[in-house]
Amino acid sequence: MGIVNIDDELHEQLRRASKASCRSINAQAAFWIRIGMLGELNPGLTFQELAARELKAAGVGKPDLAAAAA
Repeated sequence: MGIVNIDDELHEQLRRASKASCRSINAQAAFWIRIGMLGELNPGLTFQELAARELKAAGVGKPDLAAAAA
């Protein structure tokens, strides 16, 4: 594990995004790094497609909204 040097403005954006996403600053940075890496490796996929692929790989399925509303 290493330390990544980032500028103050990017750190502030991480702090704000982490609050909005209910993640730690480190978890938010890791998320952005992972999505960025996946985007570079899969340039034909959208953010939504990348996120859906990652959720599926983690075993998260699409909820049955009709059953949840009942």
